[in-house]
Amino acid sequence: MSTLSTDLHVTGLLKLLIQDGLMTENDARIYQKEASLSKVQLISYLVNNKLVDSKSIASRSSVEFGFPFLDLDAIDTRSLPIELVNEKLIRKHHVLPLHVRGKVLFIAMSDPTNNQAVEDIKFQSLLRPEIIIVEDNKLTRAIEAALEVADNTMSDLLDADLDNLNIGGAEDTVVDVNADVDEAPIVRYVNKVLLDAIKKGVSDIHLEPYEKTFRIRYRGDGMLYAVASPPPSLATRIISRIKVMSRMDIAERRIPQDGRIKMILTKNRTIDFRVNTCPTLFGEKVVLRILDPTTAQIGIERLGFEPEQQELFLKSIFKPYGLVLVTGPTGSGKTVSLYTGLNILNSIDRNISTAEDPVEITVEGINQVNVNVKAGLTFANALRAFLRQDPDVIMVGEIRDLETADIAVKAAQTGHLVLSTLHTNDAPQTLNRLMQMGVAPFNIVSAVNLIMAQRLARRLCEYCKLPADFPPNILLDAGFKEDELADLVIFKPNIDGCDHCNHGYKGRVGIYQVMTLSEKMRELILEGGNALQLSKLAKSEGINDLRASGLNKIRVGITSLEEIDRVTKE
Repeated sequence: MSTLSTDLHVTGLLKLLIQDGLMTENDARIYQKEASLSKVQLISYLVNNKLVDSKSIASRSSVEFGFPFLDLDAIDTRSLPIELVNEKLIRKHHVLPLHVRGKVLFIAMSDPTNNQAVEDIKFQSLLRPEIIIVEDNKLTRAIEAALEVADNTMSDLLDADLDNLNIGGAEDTVVDVNADVDEAPIVRYVNKVLLDAIKKGVSDIHLEPYEKTFRIRYRGDGMLYAVASPPPSLATRIISRIKVMSRMDIAERRIPQDGRIKMILTKNRTIDFRVNTCPTLFGEKVVLRILDPTTAQIGIERLGFEPEQQELFLKSIFKPYGLVLVTGPTGSGKTVSLYTGLNILNSIDRNISTAEDPVEITVEGINQVNVNVKAGLTFANALRAFLRQDPDVIMVGEIRDLETADIAVKAAQTGHLVLSTLHTNDAPQTLNRLMQMGVAPFNIVSAVNLIMAQRLARRLCEYCKLPADFPPNILLDAGFKEDELADLVIFKPNIDGCDHCNHGYKGRVGIYQVMTLSEKMRELILEGGNALQLSKLAKSEGINDLRASGLNKIRVGITSLEEIDRVTKE
């Protein structure tokens, strides 16, 4: 076996994989570079991209390096000494404290060659770390579960605690939750509704008064479902309570109002709610959008990109200038995709500014501006201000008009990376939409780096999903090829669900169409080609549309045919 080139700096684990014949030296060089660009641990990158089997590499590492192997499924994450290691170190080094015995701290690791992790933990905990080898995919789940237990004590809240939550309004001042003793039951009930929504991981809360009923619904994994029906006589008092918490005028019920609630769960975790009221026939409907900063901290490998799509996205955001556009309907995950990219770019040597309406995810190190049209602070005005502040990266919440589009394009042409969103159905239509807005075709071809259309599909529950049996004609109509039907295994949800899911689904995954501009596409744009011509050209060049990407998710058992039909139906 030839020696690796000196510029690779491979770890002992990577050398082991090469010795075992699982990859070549050139592959190793590429994988290490891509893992570094994605800001994920090398072994996580290899496992997430199915380049190595998690259990096999764990067993092999245990034998090779002489550390014991443990199946994390046998560990109760609620009882781990998580407080002994800083959360930043846990996430940075992908490790998990398991047990303390005297001055020894046993830590779970999937890469036993990460000596820096051992040294950092030893320095921070003042204990002697002992390595236990575990499977990387199980380690990822265990870390998230353990940190949730440590940081979010809501599961242990007693009813009495519901009276004393630290809740603030729009000005971040604490609201007196016990201002009116007579309203104590209402205070407790509203607090419970908010806490339950956070625990269940929902995105929105709907409170809807009707003539004879009052309904509360949550939106989880993109779907609305009813959770409670309080007595209609309490509707006004419950809605008034929410208006007080969000600093609205409780006497004004004739016009819509906007507000904000800040809930401090622990010293390390704060949840914001964006609140809107709208007068309806039988009272005010209230919708609360839950703004959880942790949604922007998911790694790029968890978004759902196919490997080639992820590579295109990373290459585009690491270019020094150009325009990256994300498109899709409301609620398709555009903001999370953009912030995942911004988090990768967020470093001390870059000046990053965003203009949003409103700012939903706050990130330290990024200069974020709330657009305020009434005060004259539009997307276009914010962009002009950014360009006078020595920017490297600019994010515009949405390109809505020609003025904003023109400034964004010019910024992309003059040495700035610009990220933004549009509301179109797919990537080729985005090019047509820019031309319809009035952006000159020659400006489009010189500015646009990448266009990404996306949808969010619900993930099948790994614990209870069932094999699905569809007739061949249904599968062919869905888009599968005849030569793959014999070996095709697809799954469907267990509608009864289990303890881990909601009617057979748990979480969501992105479905993407990622398109860069080829020379032929640039020529077609300059000739004034329409969306249909651009779509045909993109397909001929091998760019998967949303439907094709969705079928790939079905093939690997991530989601169901019914779900892909729902999110990609024309």
